[in-house]
Amino acid sequence: MLETVETLNTQAIEFASNGDFREAIACLKKALGMQKYNSLLWFNLGVTYRDAGETDAAKEALLMAFEIDDEDIDIIEMLASLYQSTGDYAEALKFCMLGTCLYPENARIWNTLGVVFFNTRDYEEACNAFEKAVSINPYYYDALYNLRDTYEELGNKKGAAVCREQMKHISQDNRP
Repeated sequence: MLETVETLNTQAIEFASNGDFREAIACLKKALGMQKYNSLLWFNLGVTYRDAGETDAAKEALLMAFEIDDEDIDIIEMLASLYQSTGDYAEALKFCMLGTCLYPENARIWNTLGVVFFNTRDYEEACNAFEKAVSINPYYYDALYNLRDTYEELGNKKGAAVCREQMKHISQDNRP
């Protein structure tokens, strides 16, 4: 069987989904040897490194993907999420702001922005971001959950109760 970028990428995804991150990384690196400037390969490599617990390598690969395609929302979201999860809120904020400017109707990036603000205890800005996410997608369970917590931090019992009620009506199947 002829190895192509596409077959190597597919194999990498299969290996990663089975938890075999070393093989997935090897496939992606081999594919990148064929197409160094393929942002999807760099993105998949970053996600695989993240899933393998190699945060620094994940950042490097995702930043390379971003360098190739600085308007891809999946890359922007992943970088924002990765930086947020490692506590680098300044970098997370930078990618969130870029994402909300480029894709103002993307509820996920607004939710991530809210998480960044929440984690830095800027509850007013977190509230604004979560409300925006919910206004875009009223069935976005995670954003409602986060908005409820933010309302509680702000002492808005009525808002928190509304969120709780809305969350009851969203089944597990409808969560993004």
